[in-house]
Amino acid sequence: MKYMAFWRSLWEKIKESISSVLPVAVIVLLIFFMKLVELGTKEVTIFLLSTVFLVIGMALFNLGADLAMTPMGSHTGTGLVKSKKMRLLLGVSFLMGVLITVAEPDLSVLASQADAVINQTTLIVTIGLGVGIFLLLAVLKIIHHRDLGPVMIFFYALIFALVSLLIEMGKEGMLPLSFDSGGVTTGPITVPFIMALGVGIAGTVGGRNSKENSFGLVALCSIGPVLSMLFLSMISKGKAEYLLPDYSLESHLGKALLTELFEEAKGVGSALFLIVAFFLALNSRVLKLPKRKLGQIYIGIAYTFIGLVIFLTAVSVGYMPIGYKIGVEIADKGREAAVIFAFILGMVTVLAEPAIHVLNHQVEEVTDGNVGRKQMLIALSIGVGLSVGLSILRVYEGFSLLYYLVPGYIISLGLSFYVPKLYTAIAFDSGGVASGPLTSSFVLPMTIGVCVGLRDASAVMDFAFGMVAMVAMTPLIAIQMLGFRAIVAKRRREKAAIKRIFAADDAQIIYFDWEDKKNA
Repeated sequence: MKYMAFWRSLWEKIKESISSVLPVAVIVLLIFFMKLVELGTKEVTIFLLSTVFLVIGMALFNLGADLAMTPMGSHTGTGLVKSKKMRLLLGVSFLMGVLITVAEPDLSVLASQADAVINQTTLIVTIGLGVGIFLLLAVLKIIHHRDLGPVMIFFYALIFALVSLLIEMGKEGMLPLSFDSGGVTTGPITVPFIMALGVGIAGTVGGRNSKENSFGLVALCSIGPVLSMLFLSMISKGKAEYLLPDYSLESHLGKALLTELFEEAKGVGSALFLIVAFFLALNSRVLKLPKRKLGQIYIGIAYTFIGLVIFLTAVSVGYMPIGYKIGVEIADKGREAAVIFAFILGMVTVLAEPAIHVLNHQVEEVTDGNVGRKQMLIALSIGVGLSVGLSILRVYEGFSLLYYLVPGYIISLGLSFYVPKLYTAIAFDSGGVASGPLTSSFVLPMTIGVCVGLRDASAVMDFAFGMVAMVAMTPLIAIQMLGFRAIVAKRRREKAAIKRIFAADDAQIIYFDWEDKKNA
């Protein structure tokens, strides 16, 4: 029976994964058959094989998240609050934020790009400290029932104050990399755990706004890296130099494939080990979960590890080279065609991000279905599609990233005053979740390819980077617009109900003769 239940659950996750990844695969195949980009049969074959493994990896990851990552985060939050050991809760939150971030593989890739300006180890540790501090602040926000909107306004005001200082110092070249760091550090391993931690703490603390308080941890953890990078940029000397990676398909095959697999396994294993070690230590001291529950978590961890290694390897081998080649070749197709193509690609790529499904499941559960999965996916797809399209437009036009970020954050923070707080909290978490591994390993190489095709590798830092920051920003507006629409729809229903009441004629009103009723 257990095996049957496992295969049923896995099959459901596979179907879910196929529906998410299929649009991306279809677009690449259309490009191949319509000869829009010169892709060879070998490249397309490897892409399709990678897609199969990507589906399997995503299915195993999502199954593992349900069995292990989400319960671990929820039990940790609930158990620590119930223990009433506040120092332990805050200490664990801080250390967890630091150590998981330091082990994040994508952060090492980001740090290597700025190594000419800032020491790689210094950058990684500083960003880790930033995430740790902001995870601690996020936990305090939940405990003290603080609204997310004012907190976000304060910290984004601080961010843009530092941005203005950097511009005055003549170091605006580091801005795209700084804002991208916020999206990179909230990876697929940390997001399910951190989100579930928030749900566990908020559910135990209770209060009138416990649902809104469940969200916001990912949003605040995305601010820490940006602030850290901005502070480091202020004290740095020199200029960041971008080294164009080898995006050829051959560099990812043969022995390189085994190296890729080993590197992904090492990165995923390091991050998972830290989470599991912390959890087991807490379980022995505080949580005291039964062995049956622990056994389920161990199985889920194995699924998470295997699934994520398969997913990340498939993306690196089959998607990264194809993304870069598509970018280089569509650069010659004209600005309008490239922007439209990027918009469509952004819309479908976000569906294949593994952590998006974890977020949607949790949102649907916490809101009792009031914020539906389909609504979330449509809003996120449109938001991410716009962000990728606008990023490609910026590559063509060559203007500063701030032309997007300043008005974008003014709109998103302004909307927080007019929409339900729950939508604001979900929106700010969605920004960190949307910028996942497929974005950085497929859409970012495509953006880099467009930049190299139009300009050269030296322009990548200024005009291609910042795309991840855009992907993290636009969902804030898109999800809050859902909330705005919900308010408008509610007011319309109320007005329609009032009109029906006043429009009713006397013949429809029932009068009760209480005296006759009493005598009867």
